Order: sequence, then structure tokens, then C-alpha cells
Amino acid sequence: MKKIVLLVTAIFAILAFSTQNSNAQSKKKSAAEWKKILTADQYEIMVNRGTEQPYKNAYYNNHEKGVYVSAATGDVLFTSDDKYDSHTGWPSFVKPADASKIAIVQDNSLGMTRDEVIEKSTGLHLGHVFDDGPADRGGKRFCMNSGALKFIKK
Repeated sequence: MKKIVLLVTAIFAILAFSTQNSNAQSKKKSAAEWKKILTADQYEIMVNRGTEQPYKNAYYNNHEKGVYVSAATGDVLFTSDDKYDSHTGWPSFVKPADASKIAIVQDNSLGMTRDEVIEKSTGLHLGHVFDDGPADRGGKRFCMNSGALKFIKK
């Protein structure tokens, strides 16, 4: 009986893992596919890992209540409750809305090492995270590109 229970448990675990993997893979697209979906600015930022200019982007000075979703998938990534003025010219947040929606990977571009924030389901670039955020709110600064986000007002 124990062997049957173990076998059934193993089968369910394998099925659950493969379903999670196929869901993540379904959001991964080729560069050509993303080019059809994203605007030119979104493509430059998210696919080519570009950075928009500080103070010349849609959300650095947005103080409305709402959520910030991925420009690629529509998944909620950040909320206005966690946004703050970092005086950097980019929208900054103390934490993601759901940490399971993002991943932190090492970025060695531009002759330095930084922690890049990507959307976990797509692998697309969102911005970077730094350790100079408000100490009383965790100390992180998720410095995002407006072009990787869409704001939905509450």
C-alpha cells in the first residue's frame, strides 16, 4: 500500500511540475513574436534590455493609486502602495506585488555587476534592484523602466 501511495504522489508531483513548466514556457516567445506584440520602446527595454532616460518616462512621477502590470503579459508586478520617490527619475518600488512573478539575475553589462529584475514567466527585462531603498521598508529599490509596465488606475 505504501508503494502505491508513493507512486501516486510521485505521479502527481511530476504532473504539477510539468504543468508549471508548460505555463511558464507558454509565455516565452521569440524576439520576432515579441516584436509583433510590444511597441518599439517596450521591445527595446524588455527584449533588448534597454534603459529609458530618467525623468523622461511615463511613471517616475505618477502618484495615482493603482497597480503596475507587465507590458508584455498583463501580470500585476508592483503596486502604488509600494512606490516611492527615489529621486532617480525612474519609478521605484520597495518590493514587488508578488515575488513569484519576478526573478533576479546577474547583469554584467556596462562594465559593472548589477542585479537585474526580469519577469519570471517571460525572461523579459524590467529594470534593476539596488540595496539603497528606504531602510524602514526593507532597504530595496526596485528601479523599473516605465516602458516595461502599464499602469492601471484604481
